[in-house]
Amino acid sequence: MLLTWDDRSCNVGGDGLEGCVQNGPRTMDYSVVMNFDSAFRGKRVLVTGHTGFKGSWLTSWLLLMGAEVCGVALDPPTEPSMFAILGLEKRCRHHVLDIRNSSGLSKIVSDFAPDYLFHLAAQAIVSRSYADPVDTISTNVVGTANVLEALRPLTKRCVAVMITSDKCYENVEWVWGYRESDALGGKDIYSASKAAAEAVIHAYHHSYFSDAEGPIRLARARAGNVIGGGDWAADRIVADCMRAWNRNDTVAIRCPRATRPWQHVLEPLGGYLALAVALSKRPELQGEAFNFGPLAEQNRTVNELLTTISSQWGFISPDQAFRVVEDRPFSESHLLKLNCDKARHMLGWHAKWDYSDCVRELVAWYKAFYQGDQDMVEITRAQINAYCA
Repeated sequence: MLLTWDDRSCNVGGDGLEGCVQNGPRTMDYSVVMNFDSAFRGKRVLVTGHTGFKGSWLTSWLLLMGAEVCGVALDPPTEPSMFAILGLEKRCRHHVLDIRNSSGLSKIVSDFAPDYLFHLAAQAIVSRSYADPVDTISTNVVGTANVLEALRPLTKRCVAVMITSDKCYENVEWVWGYRESDALGGKDIYSASKAAAEAVIHAYHHSYFSDAEGPIRLARARAGNVIGGGDWAADRIVADCMRAWNRNDTVAIRCPRATRPWQHVLEPLGGYLALAVALSKRPELQGEAFNFGPLAEQNRTVNELLTTISSQWGFISPDQAFRVVEDRPFSESHLLKLNCDKARHMLGWHAKWDYSDCVRELVAWYKAFYQGDQDMVEITRAQINAYCA
């Protein structure tokens, strides 16, 4: 996608973008612009769910660009946690709060008065949604409503990107990717909670935020099956492997033929950032939804993913790394992928790393961590810089 753009030569380093020099307009491929200029430098950015896997990566990226970050979340959900490893509690305004606490959340939003808000906080584990469906629904639906309600009194411009999941689509397991206009729904509690959250966001947009010239600019983002260093969540296949392989154990897997659009965590986060910047400049994006996922040819089965990762980890044979078990405690979809043409054509965004890049960076991060003598802040920065390059 060719646009007229101001030529800036930006080198990412330290905690921000250094050496940005504007040399005048030229025609360039917008899809390669991943440094977001200085859009976030000095801006106040509120991130819900900043203690989680995706939230820690997003917080790290925002800090690298010079943003002032305020985070609202529960305590880190795992031990170890990327949030603690990177010392993010001391590098941002850290608030431990359940997003179902509407009054507490509203006060934080009002006091901080963000320029940007990224809503990631959620109950995101499918197995847990089966064990505690009411908690999942209340967190994902009521919590989302509370974030939107906290935005309503703001009088200054705030760009809000509300993140749900690719699971919000009514999955009929067809072979083509779901578009943003396809039906929402879900046969399981987690999927239904994400579809319901989408309905709440849609209703708030039309009821309170439909005026794109008003203080709140709002859009929705959908992605899923992200992998990368720093994830230790329960019942996530990569996290399960890292824990087990560090102990020299094998991993039991349930659905080896399940196909997913695996992507590195930086891919959708780059999409969220690109959406926020575009939304701040283009009122016609108000209320729109966008998918962020890899190209279709990057879809892999669970078996293919683990075979690749285990080989790079150092296993001679996949049989040493994982085994298939037949017992399935809950139902899981076998095929799910997204159509991301809208993000490509309207935002100039597309996935930058191919499948091999994704797996290489994932394995490199975990190996560096388990070596025990690496500076994981620098490792994380280096991967963000490599992605931006």
